[in-house]
Amino acid sequence: MKLSPACVIVCLAAFAAACRGERRHAAARVTAPDTEASTDAVNLYAGAAANRLAPIAAAARPLVYVPNSLDGTVTVIDPHTYRVVRTFATGALPQHVVPSYDLATLWVANNRGNTLTPIDPATGQEGASVPVADPYNLYFTPDGRFALVVAERRRRLDFRDVETMKLVQAIPVQCRGVDHMEFTADGRFALATCEFSGQLLKLDLATRTVTGYMTLDPGGLDSTAMPQDIRSSPDGRTFFVADMKANGVYIVDPVAFRRIGFIPTGRGTHGIYPSRDGRFMYVTNRGWNTTAGGRHGPGSITVLDPRTRRVVATWPVPGGGSPDMGNVSADGRELWVSGRYDDEVYVFDTSTGRLTHRIPVGREPHGLCIWPQPGRHSLGHTGNMR
Repeated sequence: MKLSPACVIVCLAAFAAACRGERRHAAARVTAPDTEASTDAVNLYAGAAANRLAPIAAAARPLVYVPNSLDGTVTVIDPHTYRVVRTFATGALPQHVVPSYDLATLWVANNRGNTLTPIDPATGQEGASVPVADPYNLYFTPDGRFALVVAERRRRLDFRDVETMKLVQAIPVQCRGVDHMEFTADGRFALATCEFSGQLLKLDLATRTVTGYMTLDPGGLDSTAMPQDIRSSPDGRTFFVADMKANGVYIVDPVAFRRIGFIPTGRGTHGIYPSRDGRFMYVTNRGWNTTAGGRHGPGSITVLDPRTRRVVATWPVPGGGSPDMGNVSADGRELWVSGRYDDEVYVFDTSTGRLTHRIPVGREPHGLCIWPQPGRHSLGHTGNMR
């Protein structure tokens, strides 16, 4: 078949773009989550499949909790009506709302208030705050024995009694801006991101010692690394590290503790949330490469297939925005994330990628928690469920 000159030009241009690695990912339809069985022998997220609620979680009042960092408050939203129910005061600079290991409590981490504020999930009511030094973030060891408080300003990881929050041991770290954490599949180690020194650290949970540090920047100068959230692949073999300065996700071998790849996603890559069946990871791109962003930036959600390591869709925020932290609804049909610099919350339909709701909240909403979530226990953050 003879091609016309115009057709030849179009074909050559397409071939050249493919060679340069150019791809355009529209707000394309993504197969609805939880409709296909995983063929993997191991899926760490199998216990957190759609609607697989533990009895204590099933008894919780369905609500969304949004910590407004600059207001020192938490806004509570009804996920059925998408309306604000109320707003209550916490300690200074609340960063994340964290489900406890046993799912019986939601903890508000008040960073500068040096407290944790408990919330009763059954009623949605807050209790008396507990003194805890510098709780930027909160995790739990896979055996459920200890709470791990990420004391970012003090450069420490604090092992605390999971019931009383009393300090058991403080582990000093030699990196700057330690903030997010993930656990190896065997429960032996934790990897944490160090935002301001462009590094990861590896923590031996049995000996409670840091075994090493890794610089993410290929040039070794930290010029293109500002790691944020970190999550395991469903099979546990690789970790994905969202990097706000590199505008993408680093791929890391958690056992060998080395960087093995990189996937561009969008500007200001920040949070990572697996779909309820583990087939996709929803990556938030905050739209800014610094900790002080502006309104209506080029924020988006990238849908990543962790098995093929390919981007399958990109969901823009119409008119701009700053998607930050959140999680997936219990049925897997919605992604809820805070709009950090736009003082709002976004709700995306995970089957279409369409932004369905924008809900005004307080100033600088951060680690949003939608509850209840499926899973047998929580490893912390806004719902790292297993």
